Amino acid sequence: MSVRALGAGLLAFAAACAPAAAAGVDTGITVYAAGDIARCAYPDPAYAGAADTAATVAAGLAQDPHAVVLALGDLTYPRGTAREFADCYAPTWGRFRDRTWPAPGNHEYYTPGAQPYFAWWGARAGRGYYSFDLGTWHVVSLDSNLAGDAHAAQLDWLRADLASHPARCTLAFWHHPLYSSGGHGSVPAMRDAWQLLYDAGAELVLSGHDHDYERFAPQDADGRLDATRGIRQFVVGTGGAYPTPLLLPVAHSEVRDSNRTGVLRLRLYAGGYGWEFVESARVSQAPMFDPAPPDRGSAACH
Repeated sequence: MSVRALGAGLLAFAAACAPAAAAGVDTGITVYAAGDIARCAYPDPAYAGAADTAATVAAGLAQDPHAVVLALGDLTYPRGTAREFADCYAPTWGRFRDRTWPAPGNHEYYTPGAQPYFAWWGARAGRGYYSFDLGTWHVVSLDSNLAGDAHAAQLDWLRADLASHPARCTLAFWHHPLYSSGGHGSVPAMRDAWQLLYDAGAELVLSGHDHDYERFAPQDADGRLDATRGIRQFVVGTGGAYPTPLLLPVAHSEVRDSNRTGVLRLRLYAGGYGWEFVESARVSQAPMFDPAPPDRGSAACH
């Protein structure tokens, strides 16, 4: 995908999401998100899937100086070592390190304490969880690998953070999805975090872990459909590592695809959001490639 083609896609995306914003007033903030990214399987990282998705993101960032990136965990494979960050992540997604907000995955913790992850990101990694404001949105990054007292401390922090940031629109991201039709399936570890977000009126949760793309209808923490107050979840484990198959669909799964690498592009407005899945640059221009219609849509905040 050329920069010109991606620019045309950005214009079409903005037009599709126009109902969610006041025309000519709220241009929104663009977010690119994916997890399961840099697999150290090639002597030259330029041949890795992470290089393809990085090219897609970099082209979008070049056209929009205010856009940011969310990295949804499992940033390097297989063990999240310092060498993997230096040799595989840095030459690909590390190109826009200063515009990326990360969350740790289970592969980061295959090295004790995820120490290389925290060292590479420095202060931006927080304690594994942190929050920031993006326009009128409040954004929360959580660590879905924690258990016991460490997880309880994270929940206490989240409860206080949401109480002190009563934004109309809230997005959270972490690695393990509460709901998934992929090979790992639904992971209940973050159900209590989901409940806190639901009680606070959050709109979106982004996760990875299963190497596929999946969009769910808004749900509560117990998997009940809730079009009024529910949280919409996206699984975006398509950052370039390797694909894994989908299993039987779980309830309220609306879109599923395990055949493509790419990123989720969000547009965050003052009162709503738009989304579109963008396939990686090299794959989308491959000969004989039969592209599926992109998943896109928009919705208002609660």
